[in-house]
Amino acid sequence: MMYIENIFICIAVPMLLSLLFIPGEARKYTFFVTTGMGMCMLSAYVNSFFMNYYGADAVQAAIEITPVCEEVMKLFPLLFYILIFEPKKEEIPRTAIAIAVGFATFENICYLTENGAADFEILVVRGFASGALHILCGILMGFGITYIFRRRTLAITGMVGLLGACSVFHAIYNLLVSAEGNWRAFGYLFPTVMILGLFAGWKSIIKLKEEKNSFT
Repeated sequence: MMYIENIFICIAVPMLLSLLFIPGEARKYTFFVTTGMGMCMLSAYVNSFFMNYYGADAVQAAIEITPVCEEVMKLFPLLFYILIFEPKKEEIPRTAIAIAVGFATFENICYLTENGAADFEILVVRGFASGALHILCGILMGFGITYIFRRRTLAITGMVGLLGACSVFHAIYNLLVSAEGNWRAFGYLFPTVMILGLFAGWKSIIKLKEEKNSFT
């Protein structure tokens, strides 16, 4: 039996103690990575509750329950940070990504604890697939909320839309990797491919802005 609370304490305590001596943005990043780990632990209980409540099997839960629960759990600390501390807009994506990094890291650690680290191929797949999926959703949520919160009329509907989009991406991934053959391979690849595409687009936008500013 795996005691995820013990794993969380073992990892989180050193990180939290380090906050006493880490200044600035590094402190925020470390704190929100730890927060993401905590949300991952809590989501395991939430997933189990709804799985038992609806009598869903593992495949049904992975497609219908887990995506919504995990994305909602990652959204809670981000919203709390935005509403209470009112950060600058450029800080929101970093926070969302840090939470996603902590969530993905703790999920992979629990997988390693339960299944061991002997199969290198499976672990690489988890890093570039399952781990990358959480980062992808963190990127979409962070930059999306940054955009909609500048337009107060879109705040509620936009946030619900972003949550729905991230949940759908998550569900599609789980559906694809539960299939066989080429569909599974495509599911493993698409989070990393989308992250690289978003990165290329982001760099292109920055370059266009710099060129525009140089002409003005």
